[in-house]
Amino acid sequence: MSTSVLSNRRTAVQIAATAVGAVFLLVGVLGFIPGITAGPGIGLAGHHSEAFLLGLFQVSVLHNVVHLLFGVAGLALGRSVAGAKGYLAWGGAVYLVLFVYGLVFGGETAANFVPLNAADNILHLVLGMGMLGLGVVLGHTAAVRPVHVTHR
Repeated sequence: MSTSVLSNRRTAVQIAATAVGAVFLLVGVLGFIPGITAGPGIGLAGHHSEAFLLGLFQVSVLHNVVHLLFGVAGLALGRSVAGAKGYLAWGGAVYLVLFVYGLVFGGETAANFVPLNAADNILHLVLGMGMLGLGVVLGHTAAVRPVHVTHR
């Protein structure tokens, strides 16, 4: 008698999505830790927040919560090949849109509600291209191979 079960091995795209999700979770948490995030005060949202993660990236409570949610999504969607591909590809697209948004609406404008500064914009460009590239390249080669188990 022979049965087919799916392997417990994770594909490269799943590992990448899980790793990206873990980094987003870490960044989201670090954004709330005084000393790692410096400045006179973290705002709820908007360009008025004076908090800077690692002294470079402008953050707010909203910005940190978005990182936390992206992190949870990466961990959850990284459990399946399709979810991991979608997370990396669509997440990368979102970050590329956020890059363009930051170029257009960054600085001292009410439309800069996230908030975003020049360092954030560069990071969002790199994240967008990296996530999209990982999703496309690793997602294209991902395959779940069944493992055949033979019972006596």
